[in-house]
Amino acid sequence: MGIYVNPGNSGFAEINDQDYVDKTMLIEQINRTVGKKDKLTCVSRPRRFGKSYAAKMLAAYYDCSCNSHELFADKKIAGTSDYRNHLNKYSVIYLDITAFTADAQMQNRSIRDVPGMIQEAILKDLAECGFQVQNGDSLNNNLLRIVGQPDGKRFVFIIDEWDAVIREAKDDPEAQKKFLTFLRGWFKNGQFTPKVVAAAYMTGILPIKKDGSQSAISEFEEYSMVKPLFFGKYVGFTEDEVHCLCEENGVDFKTMKHWYDGYAFKNVGSVYNPNSVMKSIRYDDFDSYWTETSAAEGLMDYISRGYKDLTRTIAELIGGVAVKVSITGFANDLTTFRGRDDVLTLMIHLGYLAYDSENQTVRIPNEEIKLEFQKAVREVKHEATMKRLEESDQLFLDTIHEKADAVAAQIEKIHLEETAPLHYNKEDSLRSVIKLAYYTYRDHYVQFEELPGGEGFADVVYFPHHDSDWPTLVIELKWNKSAQGAIDQILNKKYANVAERFGTDILLVGINYEKNAPSGKRRHTCSIVKYEAK
Repeated sequence: MGIYVNPGNSGFAEINDQDYVDKTMLIEQINRTVGKKDKLTCVSRPRRFGKSYAAKMLAAYYDCSCNSHELFADKKIAGTSDYRNHLNKYSVIYLDITAFTADAQMQNRSIRDVPGMIQEAILKDLAECGFQVQNGDSLNNNLLRIVGQPDGKRFVFIIDEWDAVIREAKDDPEAQKKFLTFLRGWFKNGQFTPKVVAAAYMTGILPIKKDGSQSAISEFEEYSMVKPLFFGKYVGFTEDEVHCLCEENGVDFKTMKHWYDGYAFKNVGSVYNPNSVMKSIRYDDFDSYWTETSAAEGLMDYISRGYKDLTRTIAELIGGVAVKVSITGFANDLTTFRGRDDVLTLMIHLGYLAYDSENQTVRIPNEEIKLEFQKAVREVKHEATMKRLEESDQLFLDTIHEKADAVAAQIEKIHLEETAPLHYNKEDSLRSVIKLAYYTYRDHYVQFEELPGGEGFADVVYFPHHDSDWPTLVIELKWNKSAQGAIDQILNKKYANVAERFGTDILLVGINYEKNAPSGKRRHTCSIVKYEAK
């Protein structure tokens, strides 16, 4: 066994414990491609979504230098027809590219040296693993000779964090080009690829870097956060898997869903961030575990770019509005942006936004990511963004101090400003206006829409954080009726009952939009009353 060549199964054995969620049917998808024309697979997904777990699992399954039957005997893959045909039958080259970019930095070497460092490391490993290596010849020629031996086995290439060079060398096109050329030597080589490569599995955050309008390594079948296809169920934890984890560990599933649900794929349904789910269970605490790492750039860098309509779009997203996006033309890197849509597309791949392929829209997926946006937006220095923050902060103060006229004026202002994207006279737009107006809710509140309470569903409810002394806000919206009518509905339908158990003060906020109000008369009215429990 070596470090990069036939590394064995210890990596998977270490994570194959009682908390392991069985994702071994991913192996079946790769088995279907072994030795076939479509044997090159690239699956991209955000950081903390289990990329390394999948890579270690595949290495343990294919590696011929170990016996992994006991590791997989009780897993789903063991029940498939091809399970034994491929189990421990190939030589494996397993690479985590971040290890090489880190070594380059530690050794004060250029990122452009990474391809050479990889070749040197593999050649050394081949020799130490007992393969006959001809010194002075290229890695590819040595691999061709090894596979050509009577007992030679083809290689399964498993490359984790394949895009580390693209990310680390984001301002060095020459380094990116050199690394992509290196990969082409393995996976786009008519003399080498068919003879040496049994299959390849690459995973990273970004889809493969484009060369013009096409993927730089076009032979790969790509599955991304935009279109994962049948790899969707392996991107993260499915709803059923999370439900089982909650039952096994005595965790409230509804709260788990509120914090970490939000990504959804066709034929799969909801998908959750595995890292966040497991940490919330382990620490018995729902919070944001979306910690900053070198695996992705800071969110603030993207939302602070000065592209047209980006500031408004970020406000809509934080307010809970889904916005249209065009994902075509994205260059699959961290620097080549043509405008707002490219920034939003990158944030889909980074996991900051969830993509709805049917409606071609994006939204912030869950409470965890909303918290990250809220943190980041406080640091953005755009004048328009700062103005929005100040206005939203003042709106909350006006609301809790029961200044109904000031609240109505601000709601009207936001409604006018957002006319185009929110279709001013559509009835469902008023709730979007409310969410945009109360932009900074995350500082003091948790937001719920259509919350069951009493004899119906409250439009919007803001529950204060446990360490806040702010009141609960129960907001009901009306169209062409009256603000007092909205208050009456809250009382008659007992919407506020759901908030009584929290022991906070409760304010009832009724907001009405009068579509056909006479010219010069305010179209929005507001009524605010303190709720008295009976």
